[in-house]
Amino acid sequence: MKFNSILIVAILCFAFNANSQEISDTTFGKGLINFTAKDSSFSIKFAPRFQFRANTAWLHDGNQYGEPQQNFLIRRARLKFDGFAYSPKIKFKLELGLSNRDISGANEFNNNSPRYILDAVIMWNFYENFELWAGQTKLPGNVERVVSSANLQLIDRSILNSKFNIDRDIGFQLRHFIKVGEKFIVREKIALSQGEGRNVTVGNIGGLQYTGRVELLPFGFFKSKGDYSQGDLKREPKPKLMVGATYDLNNDAVRTRSNSGLYMVTENGFYQTNITTIFVDGMFKYKGFAFMGEYANREADAPIAVEEDGTATGARVLEGDAFNFQASYLLKSNYEFTGRYSTINYYEASNTSDNDQYTFGISKYVVGHKLKVQTDFTYNERNNEKDFLMWRLGFDLHF
Repeated sequence: MKFNSILIVAILCFAFNANSQEISDTTFGKGLINFTAKDSSFSIKFAPRFQFRANTAWLHDGNQYGEPQQNFLIRRARLKFDGFAYSPKIKFKLELGLSNRDISGANEFNNNSPRYILDAVIMWNFYENFELWAGQTKLPGNVERVVSSANLQLIDRSILNSKFNIDRDIGFQLRHFIKVGEKFIVREKIALSQGEGRNVTVGNIGGLQYTGRVELLPFGFFKSKGDYSQGDLKREPKPKLMVGATYDLNNDAVRTRSNSGLYMVTENGFYQTNITTIFVDGMFKYKGFAFMGEYANREADAPIAVEEDGTATGARVLEGDAFNFQASYLLKSNYEFTGRYSTINYYEASNTSDNDQYTFGISKYVVGHKLKVQTDFTYNERNNEKDFLMWRLGFDLHF
């Protein structure tokens, strides 16, 4: 409560100081508050957002589906600040989470504190098309994860993403793009991070994490960065395609899902093993049709955690392969229909059931992704057996 009160007071004080600033014109969806200093030495945009979710699930007990189980929650509630400092070439992003799902995960490695900070990163365009990033933010992993949760066309991301993504971490990133010929764009992204996830204060326990990604855009840039937003809301008049590949190595990792999951604790410290994660993915859009495809693979040098004497601790690296395919079509009325198929094949060492999931969703975009109503229905199987049915309803409001 103390943190929330201080934050609200700071925002109000900033807003009431408007007489010393220039307020730029803005509209709904472009930020609640936009400020630019009179001398153009800095700018800041404040954009809060939240997502309400209603879920109903029917679990299968091997013979039949049981009674429905309901759950209402605020899935995300976030405060986002971005702008530039001193020069337009020095940008920043700060995003704070307030919902229980945003701040959960307190443990001894983050001082048993709520994980309020999602992003806190400085981005310096120091030379031509080169940018140096420093701070905490998403690593350049699979495209589905890098797409903001504000720009999803289904209620939530796929099972591929939930089990294999490399999420956020603290460190440095170098980003660059080059234009080849008239339209062909090549983007390169490399990252050096701590390797244990966001908001960690006790580290570095294992080694460092190294990430590299290359993206190819043969037909040029998408409208409004549409390769990192689901659904073809801009109705691209010409075909647009992005194909990307990521290689990630977490050296001497101490968590079961690379930089997330459980810590592999032993009697004398931590079990460490090298974990590699590979993604190959793509995004295609044309005249209201959108397609996203992903492949993920994770392997570890020694996936079963053991004590010094060779006794298994019970912790295992989550290894396996996963595919995710998602296609949609946006009507002129701004209703969108989306279908998704996701599958995971776990390796034997993971001791986890294979998973298949089928989802069909309908979205109504009132003001694009900024104000929308969504619903979807999911059928889930484990080891080719019925597992559960789920219906979800969601409302999104993003200033």
